[in-house]
Amino acid sequence: MASKNKQVHIDSAMSFKDATQFWNERFDQEEFIFGKEPNEYLVEKARQHLKVNDKVLCIADGEGRNGVWLAKQGMHVVGFDASDIALAKAKKFAQENHVQVDYSFSDTDSFDWQVNEYDAVVGIFIQFADPAMRERIFRQTYQTLKPGGIFILQGYTPKQLEYKTGGPSLIEHLYTEDLIRDLAKDFTILELTSYEKELSEGPRHTGMSAILGLVARK
Repeated sequence: MASKNKQVHIDSAMSFKDATQFWNERFDQEEFIFGKEPNEYLVEKARQHLKVNDKVLCIADGEGRNGVWLAKQGMHVVGFDASDIALAKAKKFAQENHVQVDYSFSDTDSFDWQVNEYDAVVGIFIQFADPAMRERIFRQTYQTLKPGGIFILQGYTPKQLEYKTGGPSLIEHLYTEDLIRDLAKDFTILELTSYEKELSEGPRHTGMSAILGLVARK
């Protein structure tokens, strides 16, 4: 198990094609590498802030665990990922759960971030993003949310480099509260918290973890 949990090295200059190859190599197995259950932080915050019929965008939804769960709550879910192998698993997972998720094969820069389109945007462990891409994602998220829309984000903090139970090995891809507060300066921050918790999200996210959660409103 320890070898499966080793941290992922992501090249900051990775192209869409490179990212597809990188993630396809990891998702190309029958097992769901992050599990089939939704992220716990997302579940808790969605129940507090989201409602039936909300239109929700899931950034880099991978194998679909979060998008499918949101669809099962009665939301209209759009998702994208740079791995076509992950998307094939996600689409099958949605069918098995009798829900519809509108998935597209995109990365964060090629996705169509329409203005004032979504009631919520979800970013769960999207730490493939280097600092420049991360800034773009926050700007794109603000743009695509409707006024009053909610942004739910979870990611690892630098202390995760000690635990080595998932996430990137590059410190510049990790989150601090000051970093996220600055990136979210155009939002109203409803919650910003750092904590440590035992995660059990498939073989890639298992064990004690140092994580951060953000809920922000446009």
